Amino acid sequence: MAAMEQRKLGSLTVPAIGLGCMSMSSIYGPADDETSIALIHHALERGVNLLDSADVYGNGHNEELIARAIKGRRGDVILATKFGQKRSAAGFAVDGSPAYVQSACDASLKRLGVDHIDLYYQHRVDPNTPIEDTVGAMAKLVAQGKARHIGLSEAAPDTIRRAHNVHPIAAVQTELSLLYRVEAEATRRATGELGIGFVAYSPLGRGFLTDAVKAVSDAPAARTMPRYAEENFAHNRALVDKIEAMARAKGCTTAQLALAWLLAQGNDVVPIPGTKRMPRFDENLGALSIKLSTDEIARLDAAIPPGAAAGSRYPPAAMSHLQH
Repeated sequence: MAAMEQRKLGSLTVPAIGLGCMSMSSIYGPADDETSIALIHHALERGVNLLDSADVYGNGHNEELIARAIKGRRGDVILATKFGQKRSAAGFAVDGSPAYVQSACDASLKRLGVDHIDLYYQHRVDPNTPIEDTVGAMAKLVAQGKARHIGLSEAAPDTIRRAHNVHPIAAVQTELSLLYRVEAEATRRATGELGIGFVAYSPLGRGFLTDAVKAVSDAPAARTMPRYAEENFAHNRALVDKIEAMARAKGCTTAQLALAWLLAQGNDVVPIPGTKRMPRFDENLGALSIKLSTDEIARLDAAIPPGAAAGSRYPPAAMSHLQH
C-alpha cells in the first residue's frame, strides 16, 4: 500500500483526507457502534488517522465511541474535536466564554479517555464573547498541555485574523464543496494569507455529490436541509448530473471526482468526508489516486459555478450561527 499523502494544518501534519465521525452517532440515520469502531480501525490501517468529532455529536456519544475505538492506540491518532455548541430547549446555543472553554475541554478529555486533544476547535463563534477572550482561554489549554493546536469552525475572515493575533490558529473548518463554496473561498483567502490550514467539511454536499442520491427519498436524514427542499432539489440535481457525466468519462465515481477537485484546490485543503460504511470510505479514499488537469478543474468550476446551488447551507436558525 502506497504511503498516505500528508498535508499541513499550520504546523500540524495530517493525512490529505480525514474521517468525519459525526454520522456514527445516528445523526444521519441509525448507526451501529461496533461497525463504526471497525471502520475507524480500517481507516487507521489505511493511514487516515485524522478523526474529526465534536462534543455535541450525539450529546457526547461520538467522543465516547472514538474513545473505545482508539483505546491502546492513542499514538496512532490525530484527534480533533470541537466545543461551543450547547443543546437547549430552543435548539442550539453558542458559548465561547472562557469558563466554558475550560469546562468543555475537560469534559471532552474525559469522554475521549485521553490527556490531550491534537486539534481543538471552537465549533461556532460566540457573538457575545470577544474572540480574543475565547482564543485566550484556548491558548491556556495549550499551555496546560490539554490541546496541542487550536482551530475555528465557520468563522468570518476578520474573526480569523483577530484570533490568529492572540494565538496561532492551525486550521479553520468550513463547509466546502463544488456545490457550496462562496463563503469558503472568502475564508480561504484569509487562511492562505495567514498560513492556516483549511479543513473542508461536507465535501460531498451532504450526499448530493455522490451517485447515491437521485431523489429526495434517497437522503431522508438530510431532508431538513434547504438544498433538499422540493423547490431546490431538481435544480441542484441538474447541476450534479453534469458532474456525473464528467466522472463517467474519467472512469471514477461522482464522489471521487468531487473530492479530487477539492484536493486540487491546494495543499492547504484537507477534506473530511464522513461515513459509517466501509465501502463508502474506500470509495472516498480512491479520490487520492485521481489527478485532474488544469482543463478538467476549469470544466468542473464551470459546470457548478460559485453560488449556483439553490438553497442555503442550513435552515435559517442554524445559518444565524455561521460566519461571525
